[in-house]
Amino acid sequence: MKAMILAAGLGTRMRPLTDHIPKPLLEVGGKPLIVWHLQALAYYGIREVVINVAHRGQQIMDKLGSGASWGLNIHWSVEEQPLETAGGIIKALPLLGEEPFLLLNADVWWASWPFWQTCPLRHGDLASLLLVDNPVHHPEGDFYFQEGRIRNEGSQRLTFAGISLISPALFADCRPGVLPLAPLLRTAIGRQAVAGIRHEGAWTDVGTPLRLKELDAQLRQEMPELEGHGLRVDPAN
Repeated sequence: MKAMILAAGLGTRMRPLTDHIPKPLLEVGGKPLIVWHLQALAYYGIREVVINVAHRGQQIMDKLGSGASWGLNIHWSVEEQPLETAGGIIKALPLLGEEPFLLLNADVWWASWPFWQTCPLRHGDLASLLLVDNPVHHPEGDFYFQEGRIRNEGSQRLTFAGISLISPALFADCRPGVLPLAPLLRTAIGRQAVAGIRHEGAWTDVGTPLRLKELDAQLRQEMPELEGHGLRVDPAN
């Protein structure tokens, strides 16, 4: 299986921290946010990783290079302007191939586990979304979740963790260009083609400087407990 990390955002909510540094390179626990993902992917045996970049993308490319430092092969999808989530994925599809792939937002941190191994896409599904309990800053959630499926209505609404399994078939009718992912997911949900998996471990949407600071303090305090989650405790970058 291949993975794609979305790293082409502008990071406007993180200003002034992102005035000179792209958001994926902001550090928590002694290493850039995106490096936590790379280490987890390598730990779980994923070797081929696609990363899309736009805003200050050269800094990210210079920092991560070929991925050899983590035993990975990184393939770069460079966008002249941010294409939003679906647009970026569509541009990168030639690098991703025809099989389902793991999709991760660069600006989330999670106590990783290989859900893609235990819960692969079933026949006909176009996506499987990792969901978390609604955080304080997002109490309304994103999607209704019931019996392992994402639905357009229900009694329990959870937050999308920014981590998912995606079938390239989700983009079968799409043209290249600027395109968000949410409308495509909602169409697929209406066709009962989207599964859900609840993540009960640690997770943070690093969307503001305050949450970045809080996560950094937490990780530095809990470093010894991160073994076994695909997360190296040394601060190697």
